[in-house]
Amino acid sequence: MKTDKYTGKKVIVLGYGRSGRSAVDAMLRSGAEVTLTTNEIFADEKTRQVLKGQGVEIVDGHHPMNLLNDADLIIKNPGIPYTIEFIKEAQKRGIPIITEVELTRDITDAPVIGITGTNGKTTVTHLIGEILKNDGQKPILCGNIGYPASEAAHEADDDNILVMELSSFQLMGVDTFKPDVALFTNIYEAHLDYHTDRQEYVEAKLSLLKNLDPDDTVIFNGGQKEMLDGRTVRAELKFFNDDASDAFIRDGSIYWKGRRLIGLEEVLLKGSHNYENILASIMAADRFGAGEDAVIRTLKEFGGIPHRMEYLGSINDVKYYNDSKATNNLATSFALRSFDVPTVWIAGGLDRGQSFDELTEYIAHVKHLVAYGETKEKLTGWAGERGIGVTSAADPHEAALIASEIAVQGEVVLFSPACASWDQYKDYEARGDHFKEGFHKIQ
Repeated sequence: MKTDKYTGKKVIVLGYGRSGRSAVDAMLRSGAEVTLTTNEIFADEKTRQVLKGQGVEIVDGHHPMNLLNDADLIIKNPGIPYTIEFIKEAQKRGIPIITEVELTRDITDAPVIGITGTNGKTTVTHLIGEILKNDGQKPILCGNIGYPASEAAHEADDDNILVMELSSFQLMGVDTFKPDVALFTNIYEAHLDYHTDRQEYVEAKLSLLKNLDPDDTVIFNGGQKEMLDGRTVRAELKFFNDDASDAFIRDGSIYWKGRRLIGLEEVLLKGSHNYENILASIMAADRFGAGEDAVIRTLKEFGGIPHRMEYLGSINDVKYYNDSKATNNLATSFALRSFDVPTVWIAGGLDRGQSFDELTEYIAHVKHLVAYGETKEKLTGWAGERGIGVTSAADPHEAALIASEIAVQGEVVLFSPACASWDQYKDYEARGDHFKEGFHKIQ
């Protein structure tokens, strides 16, 4: 720790996911008195004994209110809502509640790129990391992608750059945290099962702005400028997806600072939403001096991250994409808009009673649908009404094999389910992996 502000403080760590483990470690290094409380029974006896040996008090199975009697601070797992009684009582008592992201600046002076948004933030995090790495720099990807920010901060040296994905859950716990670059991919309505309303969600995202100073940079979606109306932004403000920005797309090419950088046909990552992600990533990497060669190399080699418009390869000149992360119509609409060639679309999954009508305007290039899962019959009827041929499959694995018999040279097979995975799989990753197994069976 760079500071002794936690030394001797009585700190409650609420929840013991990976961010909770990192928060415990950070507080122990700072000299705090740590109490760990979880709603689940702490089953790992070896870890329990290690923590007790380090002086951590463990209260599991419940969150008794008496823990709040002398608490100076609560570090909350981001996934725990503010509506639980323990948190509401802490708020009544005026006890500060943060997430472990807040600890980052207490641990390191390494520069931080903070990335948030409804869609695209994970792709942007990885894109920026690849550009910086190809430029010979030392990024550390962390935050909401699974490597806790405070843990990464402890690892970081002066020549590292923390490239940090930040969720609205994490940002609601921000007090003094400040990135050097704050990047917003886009802000739509989301997570209303966690946030009380859309405005709370938007305010959580935009809280990333509140501690910036004139030496910092904000990179914002030019298509959503109105979200900043009436707000004071003290940092340098740059827009992507805007005709006046440094990075823009014109006539099928990406331009950077007025010069043509690369044609879109050479870019491996496809889709208008991903082109926006690319523009934002270039602008963020430029803030740290990344050169054109590093950008071009990355755009030619980076095919996306697993299950998010992930390019799997080409068989018989048919390109295959795994977009298993697309669990709703909005995500699939982005995928369908990504191609202007005949597409065999694979979709289906959990039936939540949703309609697919809002996808109608995006299916002009769909030549055939392979449907599976609980929504198979609904998709079959919907597509048939729109003149699209449909074949049924048992699951995405079989669907990949069926699609390979339908698609011909120059076409695309797109697995973008538009539905959740839980009718057949534990999560979208398992579903995407099963589709990829099918892809690898194609002769």
